[in-house]
Formats: sequence, C-alpha cells, structure tokens
Amino acid sequence: MATMEKVSIDAVESRMGPASVKRALAGPLGTDDIALNHYELAPGESFGFGYHRHPNQEEVFLIQSGTATFETEDGDVRVEAGEAIRFAPGEWQRGRNEGDERVVALALGAPQEMGDTDMLRHCDDCGGRTHNYVEMTDDRDALVTRCAECDAETGRFT
Repeated sequence: MATMEKVSIDAVESRMGPASVKRALAGPLGTDDIALNHYELAPGESFGFGYHRHPNQEEVFLIQSGTATFETEDGDVRVEAGEAIRFAPGEWQRGRNEGDERVVALALGAPQEMGDTDMLRHCDDCGGRTHNYVEMTDDRDALVTRCAECDAETGRFT
C-alpha cells in the first residue's frame, strides 16, 4: 500500500548543473511514475546543459516566479510566473533565464526515467552546434559537456 510523503524543498540537496539550484524531489517523495525537480535560475542560467530532447519523456515546466525563455524548434517562447509549458517526447527545447530576476520553477517529467537525452551545444573547435554528452570530472568537482565529434569541452558546471 502506498503512503503519503511530504518533503521540505530546502531540505533536499541541490545537484551540480547549469542552474544555481536543482533539487530532485521524486526520490524523497517516492514517486513511481513522474520525475519532479525544483529549479532556481540566476540571470543567464538554464534548466538543461544544452538544446535537448528526451525521446521517451514529456516535460512540463511551471514557472513560479520570474520569466523563462524556451528555445524551441518554432522559435523562442517566453513563459512568465503563473504559466506552464509542455514539451512532447522528442521535442527539442532549452529553457533559460534571460531576465534580471531569479526564475523559480517546477519541472515534471513522465515517465520518470527519461532514457537517453539528445543534446546539442556550440563547439568552438567544430565551428557549430554538435551533439554533446555530459561527464563528471575525475576529481568530481564539476560536470563538463563534451563534443561527441571532437571531444572538446564545451561547458563546465559546478
């Protein structure tokens, strides 16, 4: 029999990445079918490591404060506090904070396991957007994105 779970968002440890704060709430809440993440983005930060898609997972972002701008295949879409945006499985997107105030948002994904993620980032060495992957540094103090074509580092996140 399932039981109710409650968690204080601030009690969940933030994870390394492109956002100042990313707290994965699904584990502490014991969800089986959805991923749930709390984000706080300072100006210039983003939800994801790059322009990406989850072939097997849909995502919904509920903006609680600030304004997030999502790069999509159809152009940029601004989502303000009190609004939500949904991306179907396989739909390309990247949400970022282009404003001057902090963005606070909840992201929901279903199914919980997103499977493989396709990601594109700009690679200076290749001269354009290329497929990238994420790896932990040997000393485990940062996550780096690397070009899948030439292995150049395209980003570093602590």
